[in-house]
Amino acid sequence: MFNGIITPIVTPFNQDTKQTINYQATDQLIDHLINNGVSGIFPLGSNGEFTMLSVQERIDFSKHVIKYVNHRVPVYVGTGACNTNEAIFLSKEAEKAGADAVSIITPYFVKLTDNDIYNYYYEIAKAVNIPIILYNIPANTQNNISPKVLDKLAFLPNIQGIKDSSGNLDYINAYLSIIKKHDNLHFLIGSDSKISYAYQHGASGAIAGTSNLLAKQVVALNSSLRANDLEMAQKLQDDLNPLRKVMHQAPVPSVLKSAVTMAHIADVGNARRPICPVTQELSIKIKKMLTHYNLI
Repeated sequence: MFNGIITPIVTPFNQDTKQTINYQATDQLIDHLINNGVSGIFPLGSNGEFTMLSVQERIDFSKHVIKYVNHRVPVYVGTGACNTNEAIFLSKEAEKAGADAVSIITPYFVKLTDNDIYNYYYEIAKAVNIPIILYNIPANTQNNISPKVLDKLAFLPNIQGIKDSSGNLDYINAYLSIIKKHDNLHFLIGSDSKISYAYQHGASGAIAGTSNLLAKQVVALNSSLRANDLEMAQKLQDDLNPLRKVMHQAPVPSVLKSAVTMAHIADVGNARRPICPVTQELSIKIKKMLTHYNLI
């Protein structure tokens, strides 16, 4: 289940004053991704703007995604929160809705000790039965899951992997060395620039934001790496750079959402306020990038 390309889907919003969730566009995006070969759908990650949604919106959106996917591929629901009780509540709701797994980011804003982080995941793992993927993105949360904490948590049967979006090779290598010690653990790379590196060192899959737009290319990268066609893999890895370069010019996921809409994959709307729509100047750059990929 923890193999291949898993797409952390953007959350589509309508163009109304409250930017309500656009479920029709959600379905169009999901169909596009599955038809292009992704191995899993991950709602409510960083690209899904989970911090911008209310608790009820997160529950409703995850229920809709799980129902619409209808077992075509596994669904991994993001259920992390700043406090343990809310993370447990969201994880239980995802389990009841039929999620295949939950992905849980570390708490954010408050700097935590290793013991705090361990207890956070320990209590959640004891409260639910479905698999849990730890989510490490210290640049955003200021909290890093240390290799020592991962090693300790690995003895809990439903802790089944870690997604690392640090982009730090030291972290990646340390996590991969621990993964090799535990049969139940999987490493999922969350930094799209490091997919090839991570696969060649033992990663089982990638949670790749770029696959919202470039599903076919990222799935082909996965296939090339599995076939050990490293020359083709490097070409496909390098070809993610034009998108990644433009994505970095505005807050996540404003550029990605604009690109998905401009490519007529689905009308996913803008990022939620306070993130502003992309500027006209940036919009021109996005169109140029889409032309590179023959998407417009």
